[in-house]
Amino acid sequence: MFEKRTGEVLTDIMIDWGIDHIYGLPGDSINELMDDLRKKKEEIQFIQVRHEETAALAAASYGKLTGKLGVCLSIAGPGAVHLLNGLYDAKEDGAPVLALVGQVTSDEVGTDSFQELHLERLFSDVAVFSKRVQSEHQLPDLLNQAIRSAYTENGVSVLIIPDDLSAQAYKTKEPLTSSVKVEQDVFPSIQQLEKAHGLIKKAKKPIILAGRGTKHARDELLSFAERIASPIIVSLLGKGVIPDEHPYCLGHLGQIGTRPAYHAMKDTDLLIMIGTSFPYRKFLPKEVEAIQIDVDPRKIGKRYPITQGLVGDSKAVLSWLNSKNDYTPDNSYLEKAQEQMASWRNDLVEEKEDKTERLRGAQVMRELQKVLADDAILSVDVGNVTVWTSRYLNLTNQKMIVSGYLATMGCGLPGAIAGKIAYPDKQVVAVCGDGGFTMVMHDFVTAVKYNLPMMVVILNNSKIGMIQYEQQEIGHLNYETDLADIDFAQFAQACGGEGYRVHNPDELESAMKKAALSTKPVILDVMIELQPPLPGKITYDQAVHYTEYLIQEFFEKGNVDMPPFKKALKRLF
Repeated sequence: MFEKRTGEVLTDIMIDWGIDHIYGLPGDSINELMDDLRKKKEEIQFIQVRHEETAALAAASYGKLTGKLGVCLSIAGPGAVHLLNGLYDAKEDGAPVLALVGQVTSDEVGTDSFQELHLERLFSDVAVFSKRVQSEHQLPDLLNQAIRSAYTENGVSVLIIPDDLSAQAYKTKEPLTSSVKVEQDVFPSIQQLEKAHGLIKKAKKPIILAGRGTKHARDELLSFAERIASPIIVSLLGKGVIPDEHPYCLGHLGQIGTRPAYHAMKDTDLLIMIGTSFPYRKFLPKEVEAIQIDVDPRKIGKRYPITQGLVGDSKAVLSWLNSKNDYTPDNSYLEKAQEQMASWRNDLVEEKEDKTERLRGAQVMRELQKVLADDAILSVDVGNVTVWTSRYLNLTNQKMIVSGYLATMGCGLPGAIAGKIAYPDKQVVAVCGDGGFTMVMHDFVTAVKYNLPMMVVILNNSKIGMIQYEQQEIGHLNYETDLADIDFAQFAQACGGEGYRVHNPDELESAMKKAALSTKPVILDVMIELQPPLPGKITYDQAVHYTEYLIQEFFEKGNVDMPPFKKALKRLF
């Protein structure tokens, strides 16, 4: 027989699972648990954030970067509500996250007490596991179930803990559950593999669409592409799975994609999706045979009518396909795509090297490329900044995270905080727009407080730039997309970090080098020209709607700022 505070038992279980840090904010319905965490601060570091959304986004980012459980903590009521955005980001991108959420004391649950919300209902959609602990005897066993569920489902588990339970004495002879994570190997049947093999053999123009699920299988993926003479298109979440300048790489697909990827996808006779559930159906080919490889059977055929699904780890499945020596590829399809990609890359180089009065996103990426370490951690925010980074920054062995399926603005800074916690010895860079950064800028001081050196590059055009373009694209006049100007360099200094503001091209290189060498959290506030993030391939409808916008703008104001039509025309044909 032994007796401990139940909160102490909880912290011991988290330590057994390898949890070494938590993101959160103290408060009145978690005071008891906070005291137990205080007693274990050498084993579990508490990262105090300024807003619970940051805590959840950082936990999600940690899960994406490492595959390990990200953990966040909040009070009941408002703190719990604040967690939701980050938890949905984890859900949509398949990151394992545990949210420990306080609740009013057990005898007040259900009485409409101060700050009491129906938390089980609140988290029912976002979580794969959501339970309220009803007694101290349940808490350790439910915690094990929550952690195991988050790992098994690659999703969010929520454990709701009335504050008084952590202070209760925990008496038991033996635990009912254990802190054991069991890995499961899943592999397709030989019949399924042989059918897929047959489809690949007969294909003349196969195309690979590779996602995040192939990041651990780079060698196998490249070997497979070489054997079947297939170009590789990379999803946004898969950026970096192969080097961006690899001869088989066609870049991305869709609004942020490349012209060669667009044409290769339209011309293919076999789509091979590996480790991705690409959401934009309109960019995929019509009525071609398709193979999908994914470790999650629920993803097979979710976005596209698949001819053959292969449920298994991409590394193992590709190794089996690579063991076959009877492929007779036709290189003409690959070579045509490579010629187009060479031309596309030349265009990108011209844009990055272009001499302009005002800075542009492409030029910022050129200078960032020069100081970016080969093993850096890159956290990218959502908006036009996603286009500039994904299109103009070439990755080799870096790790990049972004809010993929939820695409929430404000993910850049929390991701960088998590990146520095996960990899303290690596360079960490956040690339943000001014709109996304202002949503979470309060937590720059968190990076300063915990001495987390990182570089935050802000592409500042005082606009919600992508939304301004979207309004124009559908033929509307712009409305409420202007942002008030903020000097983020001065803000960084006020927080105790370093800050540099760049107004013109001549200042950029020097400021970028200073930021990269800093041993503090640093903000590089770069004033850039507003440019529409032209897609890799412009459709006729997009061109028509943009013309509608220009006509309206002319009649409203009498003049218009013309877009870069030379570039646009090249992408229209």
